[in-house]
Amino acid sequence: MAMMTTRLLTLAALGLVLAGCQTMTAQERRARDETTCASYGFRRGTDAFATCLQRIELDRRAESRAFRYDNDFVMRRPYYWY
Repeated sequence: MAMMTTRLLTLAALGLVLAGCQTMTAQERRARDETTCASYGFRRGTDAFATCLQRIELDRRAESRAFRYDNDFVMRRPYYWY
């Protein structure tokens, strides 16, 4: 029984890891961004709507840069390595 429980837990953990690896397509991301801007009250086809989409994309890029910087050992070397 313990062996079966171990296998079941291992399988469940593997499933969770694989589920976390899902990525969105560009079309899915755009649709989600448009839904977000529409939920803020912006109407499609307006300059404000386009600005909202642009700001979401710029935020996404800034988060990506920050993540890369935080996880890059070369960028975070101690000062005495220079």
